[in-house]
Amino acid sequence: MNICTVEQVSKSFGDKKILDDVSLGVQEGDKIGLIGLNGSGKTTILRLLAGVESCDEGQIIKQNNKTLAYLSQDPEMPKNLSVLDYVLGDEKEEDWAVASEAKSILNRLGITNHDEMIQTLSGGQRKRVALAKTLLHPTDILILDEPTNHIDNEMAVWLEEYLQGFKGTLIMVTHDRYFLERVSNRIIEIDQAKLYSYPGNYEEFLLRKSEREEIARATERKRQSTLRVENAWAARGARARSTKQKARLMRLEELKESSGPKEKSELSLDSIGQRMGKKTIACNHIVKSYGEKHLIKEFDYIFLKNSRIGIIGKNGCGKSTLVKIIAGIEAPDSGKMEIGETIKIGYFSQNQEELKGSIRVIESIREIGEFIETKDGTISASQMLTRFLFDDDQQYAPVDKLSGGEKKRLALLMVLMEAPNVLILDEITNDLDIPTLIILEEFLETFSGIVITVSHDRYFLDNVVERILAFEEGGEIVEYMGDYSDYVESQKKTAIHQPAPKVEIQRIKNGKQKAPQKLKFTFAEQREYDRIDEDVAELEKNILEVSNQIEEFAYDYTELAKLSSRKSELEEQLEEKMERWVYLNDLAERIENQ
Repeated sequence: MNICTVEQVSKSFGDKKILDDVSLGVQEGDKIGLIGLNGSGKTTILRLLAGVESCDEGQIIKQNNKTLAYLSQDPEMPKNLSVLDYVLGDEKEEDWAVASEAKSILNRLGITNHDEMIQTLSGGQRKRVALAKTLLHPTDILILDEPTNHIDNEMAVWLEEYLQGFKGTLIMVTHDRYFLERVSNRIIEIDQAKLYSYPGNYEEFLLRKSEREEIARATERKRQSTLRVENAWAARGARARSTKQKARLMRLEELKESSGPKEKSELSLDSIGQRMGKKTIACNHIVKSYGEKHLIKEFDYIFLKNSRIGIIGKNGCGKSTLVKIIAGIEAPDSGKMEIGETIKIGYFSQNQEELKGSIRVIESIREIGEFIETKDGTISASQMLTRFLFDDDQQYAPVDKLSGGEKKRLALLMVLMEAPNVLILDEITNDLDIPTLIILEEFLETFSGIVITVSHDRYFLDNVVERILAFEEGGEIVEYMGDYSDYVESQKKTAIHQPAPKVEIQRIKNGKQKAPQKLKFTFAEQREYDRIDEDVAELEKNILEVSNQIEEFAYDYTELAKLSSRKSELEEQLEEKMERWVYLNDLAERIENQ
């Protein structure tokens, strides 16, 4: 049954058209995920549906007897109320059942002090409190704008299960692709002020969108082919002005005036980092506390060259503190950070305070540099902004006029303009749209350097990282080989007392030892260290032999292909062996000097 209808709605802000004569029917039981580029109008649609904004043209019709709850992206909240009083609203705390449910939802979302005043909460905590209020009361239509921002992985899983069991109609904006995959049964995409509806979850959307774009391209190819034929006919000149020929000329004009699918701007990220030497980043017995809260205890770790590290844990456990210490922004209470001379860190903070103000977008980039060297040569600040999907109007607009996601995109560009070889990304996925996330993941895959990322985006972690540093109970930090899904699988096996997963797990010294243990090689590491120079020499010898054979078979293309493939394999093995050589020699030096 249709419970909400969008009829020929248009909406503009200044000269920018957000929605252009769009129509949409929302069915009872729909769980709609709304996606699109930042600034494309996702939040605007939610506000129109919630009645917060009005249409320029058209109308939105909702059934009168249907209730609606709306979570805005930045909820406005009174400061003079406690958390529980705000969530309960007009309900009385004496209503034990409602109060109990409110407390349960708050606890699930990591808000355990129910008497704390709203004004003392962080932005992320306020968003979670507002989410609890939105979920507390049954409703027919639930509208959520970025509900997965500011919640950790455990909370995200709980919210997924909650919404999977929700009986009403759900319309949400989220950039969490696993969330879309598991909760939504319909995807609506905003693309160039138009709406496109796809049945199914995120995976099905990707398939159907690809099909739609291919049909559009095929239609355009046919239009161009017909246009060439008609132009050739017209160029020969009509022998007579018959009605039939006039109709053909009119059809030619219509073909010329019609347009095919617009070419989309694509975000282009080039690896512009600097070369890294042998010495990278080492954390030696790092300790950090705030008052009586111990966040990091005796943390020892060496970040290997080109490693991809994901840092996870509950909100407030110390993830951001750890990356700030690595970046040199905060000092540890004790312990020492060792940073190689060639290391240049690019730090993307969770709160980009420097992007607030009336400074123009292009000026914020020019402060870093007017020109930058990329693999394609020297390009200007304006050209870099264009690559990051900022058109001419946006480049000369104040930063304050950008959406939250656009500010994040700009902040990312500012970090990359510094040409770092170590990227530290603290919650970069909050507010970034899915197309930008996909391009960012592709960039990080080819980035020549170390990537350290704090993220609650499970899909992003699976696509980017190769190791997980998990903050666990009691402040212990544990390293797991693999991506986030591998980590979750290892936790499941541990929980049901199955044999330990076949992944390398390194317990970082973060327990309750009275004194830190001395560094030493494991038996396997000692054996590897004793023979690694011979292994490197053997690989170099084999590569030289294959190179000589390639010269001999220069005109035998079948054999040449085999030899080239063999050489690539050997070079890859040598690169991996050299990384181990750097790690083992660095460890040997630290063992000798302790």
